[in-house]
Amino acid sequence: MTKKASQLSRIAAAISVATLFGCGGGATTSTDIDVVDPAAPVSDWELVWSDEFDGNSIDDDNWTHEVNCDGGGNNESQCYTDSEDNSFVSDGSLKIVALPAEEGAQKPYTSARLNTRYKADFKYGRIEMRAKLPSGQGSWPAFWMMPTDEVYGGWPRSGEIDIMEAVNLKALDADGNPESHIHGTLHYGQEWPNNDSSGKAYSLPDGANPADDFHTYAVEWQEGEIRWYMDDYLYATQRRSEVRYNANGDATGLSHRGWYAEYFEQGTGELTTHWDNAPFDQEFYIILNFAVGGDWPANVNETGIDAEAFVEGQTYEVDYVRVYECASNPDTGKGCETVRPGYNSLDDALVEGEAPIPSPPSTGVAQNLTIFDGTPNPNWPAWDCCGGSTPALVEDAEQGQVFEFAINETPTVMGFISRAQFITDPEGEASPFDASPMEETGSVKFDLKVTSLPANATTNWLFKIESSEGSTAAELPLMDGYVGPADTAGAAPEQGVWESYEFPLSALAAAGLDTSAIDVIMVFPAWDTGNGAVYRMANVEISQEGGASYPELVIFEDGQNPNWPMWDCCGGSTPTEEMDNEEHGLTAEFRIGAEPTVMGFITRPESGGGDTPFDATALTDGGLLQFDMRVVSAPSNAEASWIFKIESNGASTAVELPLSDSVEGQEPVEGEWQTYTFTISELQARGLDVSAIDVIMVFPAWGTGEGAVYRLDNVKFYHPESGEDASGAGITLFADTAAEQWSIWDCCGGSTPTEEVDDAEHGTVAEFRIGATPTVMGFLADETVSFDASSLLSNGAIKFEMKVSSMPNDASAPWLFKVESINVSSAVELPMLASLEGADPVEGEWQTYTFPLQTLYDAGLDISAINVIMMFPAWGQGEGAVYRIDNVEIAAQ
Repeated sequence: MTKKASQLSRIAAAISVATLFGCGGGATTSTDIDVVDPAAPVSDWELVWSDEFDGNSIDDDNWTHEVNCDGGGNNESQCYTDSEDNSFVSDGSLKIVALPAEEGAQKPYTSARLNTRYKADFKYGRIEMRAKLPSGQGSWPAFWMMPTDEVYGGWPRSGEIDIMEAVNLKALDADGNPESHIHGTLHYGQEWPNNDSSGKAYSLPDGANPADDFHTYAVEWQEGEIRWYMDDYLYATQRRSEVRYNANGDATGLSHRGWYAEYFEQGTGELTTHWDNAPFDQEFYIILNFAVGGDWPANVNETGIDAEAFVEGQTYEVDYVRVYECASNPDTGKGCETVRPGYNSLDDALVEGEAPIPSPPSTGVAQNLTIFDGTPNPNWPAWDCCGGSTPALVEDAEQGQVFEFAINETPTVMGFISRAQFITDPEGEASPFDASPMEETGSVKFDLKVTSLPANATTNWLFKIESSEGSTAAELPLMDGYVGPADTAGAAPEQGVWESYEFPLSALAAAGLDTSAIDVIMVFPAWDTGNGAVYRMANVEISQEGGASYPELVIFEDGQNPNWPMWDCCGGSTPTEEMDNEEHGLTAEFRIGAEPTVMGFITRPESGGGDTPFDATALTDGGLLQFDMRVVSAPSNAEASWIFKIESNGASTAVELPLSDSVEGQEPVEGEWQTYTFTISELQARGLDVSAIDVIMVFPAWGTGEGAVYRLDNVKFYHPESGEDASGAGITLFADTAAEQWSIWDCCGGSTPTEEVDDAEHGTVAEFRIGATPTVMGFLADETVSFDASSLLSNGAIKFEMKVSSMPNDASAPWLFKVESINVSSAVELPMLASLEGADPVEGEWQTYTFPLQTLYDAGLDISAINVIMMFPAWGQGEGAVYRIDNVEIAAQ
């Protein structure tokens, strides 16, 4: 189990983004002078285009009618026409009217859709409309923008900006309230049907409805940011994604997850993901339309279309459409921001997008891969290249579940593969394996039993391994990998006997294999000589003995590291080495005088020590920075707070935290040695480039430290599992009793789940009972505890057994599985049917459920800090349910 500090996950606001003094080799204050002042007036918007609809007809120089019955791509129920019955100008406004169609028409309704393409196209600015919206179940008015030239590809690769949409206004929602929301949305990313979108809904205060009166709807669109307004209230902000890079220029994650673009590069033709301004950096045109029905409105509120609401027609009335340009900087649209406090906060207006998070660079730490050990790995299915068969999962008397391969007259090769086109399990994903960190020490290993030899008894059996879609490969005689006494080795596998094989990665690399992206492992009789062969494989893995070898840096332990000298930033003192007690021996002592300063350890050329920044990338999964500290004399200022600060790459990134936000969560106590621990993953998450750490500081807050004397010892970066097999570092949360620091848990029902004795096989199990109060139940970690499953991502799963003693009173209640992490925004909820077993509970039977970590990670779970696992009938439908859980674990499959 890996302890994590829940405080660290809840203290974004505590991180210092602006300090009074920049420390560590000439760093400057991090105050951002370009941040918008929400109180400053805005006066630089200049009107560049408008239609006030003051004439007697729709202006053809501004608008083009779209005429079709395509249903908008959303199964809508209208034909769009250019008839004056459906769109016209009168009394100073544009009316778009949805009407019942004539009997026998292609669609049951008619309406209008107008656009400005090639007549009024815009890049950046404020796009605004004043309108009164239609109502009724099935109504769907919209004010939106599409790309003039689809430079990034078909929808939605080139983007879509929905300024305002509303569906079913005044129809009742699930709680019996009249629908009153408007929506602002972006569409982007991969081509349909794998497209992404993100947005926010808003409703006016005091129950006001957009169908009762005119309101203004607008976006302010600038380079890298779009903001949504209703009646000049900013309710949503969306931004480009911001990639976090390390000192080597490698992408390590996203500091903001926003929009993204995926398109084919012109030079290479490769499909590439971009986290920049694209696709919202091109010209877009405006669309006004009124749809009837369709996939969205027909499936919410009262569902379907209320024909009575459209008998006399429904009208979408537009007073004006206006476009403004930011005179401060028309090329970027920046400088005219109309914002308010909270516009850039995820807890308020800022919307998190759906951009894929870039994979961090290889840590350089070897972690074992289990391809098959009795349970299929969905990322590595068993595979028949060319013979048309499907390898079968069968029961073997000695090995249990194994894969069986059978070759017929069609020439083929067989084995295990991790390429996208061969993965059929919806939970699977192509996962080429980087074995390069263990190239000198690791091997490909498996057990094999031939149950039927091929008709050609003289055939050669071969082992082949490929990488990077077959761009490199190594092929060797199978018997070169035979593990056993030399006198038992034959020219071919012995029929009916399990035999073990091992191929060193170093030998495979010497034979031409690029070990950094292994994606196929094959065992087979030579091509076109295997007819009649039947063979089984088990325990297929790529691994090394001795586990992972993580980097470690000792900065101070019984003396200082000459490359990391003790350091007084600004006070003019020279920290010293002092003998302490028998346990600590020589320690680093720091004394603060009248001059404000910060102190710690530094490795920069100007520091008088080395210039050896520490690359902690390999420690991001479970690694720690830890030190011991004793305050000999507290500062004269009794209110002084103690601070920890760490910098990297010449202070280009830094994280500053209260010392009490360490894993231990404690303040210093004068005269006592105390240990402080900070996880590398949390420091990285807070913005630190962990690839080039060069300063570590511990000090009383700036200007409050006079009189402080304190000592540091055992200052080091390390991984607690160094030398252990990280791939097997799982945890059992319940087996006969709950794991230490985990408990059986009823979230909200007020009950206390119990431990009960079940059958001889299961022994003591956890029992849950749901009463009349809605609740969820499962297993909860203690306040400062979580489990880091990062090392199990490629082959791990959450597994448990479950037996329902009594079904809920509501027989239709779906059973759900949910897992959360300390990162409170990270949670995944799935039906039990989504497990690998794909089974709903059956009353009175023990059943096994398996949820791969890769699936949970892809769905958005932060697997580095799992602290809640739940199994329950859907909220509010569980009354009467009694169920038992056993053998709950997070482990390799």
